Amino acid sequence: MARGVKWGCSYKKTTLIVCSINIVIALYVLRSLYASLYTYSSHHDLGSAVKYTPDQIRKMEDSIRIRKAKEPVKLVEIVNRLKKEANKEETVVELPLQVKIRITDEILQRLRSLNANANISQQRGILIRALESDWAVLSENIGLWLPAEIVNQDHDDKPEGVEEEEFEEEILPGRPVPPECHVELHTDYDGVAVRWGLTHHKESAADCCQACLDQAKRAKPGEKKCNIWVYCPSETGCYSPDIYEHKNQECWLKYAEKPKLNFKDRYSEDYRNSHPNAPVIVPWVSGVISV
Repeated sequence: MARGVKWGCSYKKTTLIVCSINIVIALYVLRSLYASLYTYSSHHDLGSAVKYTPDQIRKMEDSIRIRKAKEPVKLVEIVNRLKKEANKEETVVELPLQVKIRITDEILQRLRSLNANANISQQRGILIRALESDWAVLSENIGLWLPAEIVNQDHDDKPEGVEEEEFEEEILPGRPVPPECHVELHTDYDGVAVRWGLTHHKESAADCCQACLDQAKRAKPGEKKCNIWVYCPSETGCYSPDIYEHKNQECWLKYAEKPKLNFKDRYSEDYRNSHPNAPVIVPWVSGVISV
């Protein structure tokens, strides 16, 4: 029996052939990608390199020259100068405390005209504190006008005793207070309340004192007799370091074996620092009577 031709191929030869084919294909793919990228890059560079004619270049130069000639150079200089002046440190004139207090009432009137429902009595302390720290800005914002002679007034030139005279010149509304009431302006005495002032209002300080005298006469044996009266004459209410809103014409009747002052004339700076709503001047009027 004749043997035919033997076709044989080992596993090793087959693997080499397949790997060679894969390598050839991979090289062909890489060459194609590189050729595509090179073609795109060359085309992009050629497209971006725009060439202008001499006439176009001349027109662009004329346009730049005209634009520069139309620039508002003087206006820019003026604006820059104004900015420098605005950035300069402003000089603030410090007003004496008494002047600040005098203009507080005018500011309160303006606030009432802006908002009739506003609680001015609660804002009074904050307002005065603002005047002490930065009165100029606040006054400018609400349109308060100050005469030049007041602004230029020097606190050191104020003669001694002006504050006391200012207190003495104040006139309480209503009928005059009798001498036996021993009225003291800008004073708040401590004591046990025999009549709650929140619900006890009187037309004047004299009427409040009279209510204290009448209570002392009518008091039954063993009851506390009124010997201190405290009245709120301010239309905007009176400050007190409690949770209540104290209104005009409040009349407190109190008793104390040894009357002791709560506040007199002015609230101290330390007190106002810890109570921001406190005004400068004590708004209450008080008196100690003999029973």
